[in-house]
Amino acid sequence: MQAELQTRLERLLEEKELKKSNGSLNANEEGKDFKGDNGTGSDGQNLVGGERLADEQLSDGIIQERLLNAYGQNTQKGSLPKQRLLVVANRLPVRAKRMGEDSWSLEVSVGGLVSALLGIDKIEARWIGWAGVDVPDETGKRSLTNALAEKRCIPVFLDEETVHQYYNGYCNNILWPLFHYLGLPQENHLATTHSFQSQFDAYKRVNQMFADVVNEHYEDGDVVWCHDYHLMFLPQCLKEHNSEMKVGWFLHTPFPSSEIHRILPSRSELLKSVLAADIVGFHTYDYARHFVSACSRILGLEGTPHGVEDQGRITRVAAFPIGIDSNRFIKALELEKVRNKIKELQERFSDRKIILGVDRLDTIKGIPQKILAFEKFLEENPSWHNKVVLIQIAVPTRTDVHEYRKLTSQVHEIVGRINGKFGTLTEVPIHHLDTQLDFHTLCALYAVTDVALVASLRDGMNLVSYEYVACQASKKGVLILSEFAGAAQSLGSGAILVNPWNINEVSTSIYYALNMPDDEREKRHHHNFKHVITHTSQEWAENFLSEFNVTVNQAQMRTKQIPPSLPSSDACERFAQSNNRLLILGFYATLTEPLDAHGRRIDQFAEMQHQLHPDIKDPLKKLCNDPRTTVVVLSGSDRSVLDKNFGEYNMWLAAEHGVFLRSTQGEWMTTMPENLHMDWVNSVKHVFEYFTERTPRSYVELRETSLLWNYKYADVEFGRLQSKDILQHLWTGPISNASVDIVQGGRSVEARAFGVTKGAAIDRILGEIVRHSDVKSPIDCVLCIGHFLSKDEDIYTFFEPHRPESTARMSTASPVNGLACSSGNGSGSDGCCPMRKKQVVRKSSNVLDLKNENYFSCTVGQRKPSSARYLLGSSADVVSLLQELAQSLH
Repeated sequence: MQAELQTRLERLLEEKELKKSNGSLNANEEGKDFKGDNGTGSDGQNLVGGERLADEQLSDGIIQERLLNAYGQNTQKGSLPKQRLLVVANRLPVRAKRMGEDSWSLEVSVGGLVSALLGIDKIEARWIGWAGVDVPDETGKRSLTNALAEKRCIPVFLDEETVHQYYNGYCNNILWPLFHYLGLPQENHLATTHSFQSQFDAYKRVNQMFADVVNEHYEDGDVVWCHDYHLMFLPQCLKEHNSEMKVGWFLHTPFPSSEIHRILPSRSELLKSVLAADIVGFHTYDYARHFVSACSRILGLEGTPHGVEDQGRITRVAAFPIGIDSNRFIKALELEKVRNKIKELQERFSDRKIILGVDRLDTIKGIPQKILAFEKFLEENPSWHNKVVLIQIAVPTRTDVHEYRKLTSQVHEIVGRINGKFGTLTEVPIHHLDTQLDFHTLCALYAVTDVALVASLRDGMNLVSYEYVACQASKKGVLILSEFAGAAQSLGSGAILVNPWNINEVSTSIYYALNMPDDEREKRHHHNFKHVITHTSQEWAENFLSEFNVTVNQAQMRTKQIPPSLPSSDACERFAQSNNRLLILGFYATLTEPLDAHGRRIDQFAEMQHQLHPDIKDPLKKLCNDPRTTVVVLSGSDRSVLDKNFGEYNMWLAAEHGVFLRSTQGEWMTTMPENLHMDWVNSVKHVFEYFTERTPRSYVELRETSLLWNYKYADVEFGRLQSKDILQHLWTGPISNASVDIVQGGRSVEARAFGVTKGAAIDRILGEIVRHSDVKSPIDCVLCIGHFLSKDEDIYTFFEPHRPESTARMSTASPVNGLACSSGNGSGSDGCCPMRKKQVVRKSSNVLDLKNENYFSCTVGQRKPSSARYLLGSSADVVSLLQELAQSLH
């Protein structure tokens, strides 16, 4: 793992140096004249607004012209073909207006994601999304599709009702508030449950519609980059259609803590859908950590340094902080129209310090808190009256929503009260504008501002802070930044971080910022400016796509090490044609019922009662009754569990990893070696019981030759810490000089007798089977199927000791007609197992006549490197296989 991390880091550093030497970051100057919003409806940018302000966006004609020209360019003749990137977002970067029955006017929506991708000359981007209009007729759809094709845009057509249910409903009424820690809406209607379900159904339906369009235009080798909370189901829809498709997903808003996300009724479905992607990206490490924690606590999956592991498949999870096109802002300050505007503002506010706020008029932006903090500052510092002004630009958004109209009235009321209290006939302390400024005016306002105040209550990134820093090369103003904005993770070294809910703290920070010494202002600005100009939007996109390609390549390498799916038809055919067959089955996760359909892990009592899969009983009984088939269930469970589940079948039961054995027609016998010592049991039991008391919802399974401490129902993080602690207690205490093995499972710690593994038990089990059943013909077909820990995977290689990957586990082997002898079996023992010396002369020595093609070893559910030859996905696949085997007996 460490080597893999080092390789990735070295590669990224090499690519970065190569880009610097080639000047690739400045290769596309046209891309540097576009606005820094992400263009996907996220919080990343507040100035131009993105999708949530699509109707209010202003665009510069020159910028639009360059953008359209850039999208109309074709790959140069003679150049290498570029990698195709399908960018899938809720909205296209083009706004369409119908001019006639078959004619359209297209207006480019300037956005940071557009700008970021235009700055990468190694890709050819095509955009898939909704065009923002309802097109009911086929003529309109066809003409709009043709018009958008010239701009490399592909439309997804949504009708008005679907948009209302999907976008205004589930996206903006449920997901967006929850992701910003606002909770789910409380509706005063009896139809709330129905409303939620209809919105969720519309959400899934729209995601499938997006997937259908992607599948229609996808070509082998394409990379699909999905964006934002609108399309959380899209990765799963795409992978179900084509598992080889390269899919990435990026969230432009915060991802809440697991305690917030678990409120969502569809929490598990959304997480599983996102995990279908190859790589999942967030703006900050906090959001990535929250996502991994949610997958662990809600889905019970394993979080790794790379991301989230699900049955051996790893979804890469990482932080990729977005930036802005800083060159555009820096160059804008040199324009004559911007200089004239700067001069005009300097004359207007020549005797006053300027504090600036630029936000959407949104509930998460903290505008009321900001204004109240400024009022507190004026109350406590009378000497600053008429010497400072707060300019608040509040860009209107969602004006048709009652809560937003209420917020507007509230802000206006507070501003009027403060201006009435501290204003004069000629001046007021707050200039509040419900409007959106054009780009050049805003750059001029950034340049003359002394203090920028960002008081977001929760923000995905907030790039206003980046824009302000980019325009402050001359003034070197101070940035006061909310610690709840994603930008605080990047600009925290130079900004004054505040809790916007703490009015006193913000007021004090305003005073400190206005009185800050010049040398400190310069140092703070230097830290932030350096970050802004180096971590641009183009750099962000390049880093994500570069990491994306590495992740896919590594996943492909891991996939090559994963066993292929079992060729069930071939297995059934050889099983039916054989004379004497041996079927070895695991129990848990092999023959048991799967978890709840929604993956719930809250009914601990029910899950502890291991129950056979309801569909497995008939085929299993038929196989057990076949005179030429010997069925063995080999499990780590104790004898009572196996008796309860398999007592009615004609088979062999091997409990506690084969230490205890019986035919269901006879009594239990022990195969335990005579020199096996169990004097460690009581001391280990005391340790396990102590940690059970310390760890809620953990429990101990007491067996005769092993003890298991299970914490899979406990808090994931706490359980993992406790498991490390319990190992320290064991290694330094009761097992320091004892003949005992400690085996770590996914959510368990097991202490078992030294040298006991399922593979080591096979020789003893076969000897007893031969002795009691008087087998006359050699076994010529073996199927070994189970969900086993890596320590017990020597069971797979027992029948093929000459397999290259099994040589470390097996030391000696008899010819094909004899029974192989297991030695260490991965348990650390020296020489042959004790019982083998006694059994070497038994009938088992000649019980096998096994050809290579008649041996099928299968791991169940674990999509990771295994000693097994093949893979079965789940217990449901085991049921299907047993049904086919039973039918093949005819």
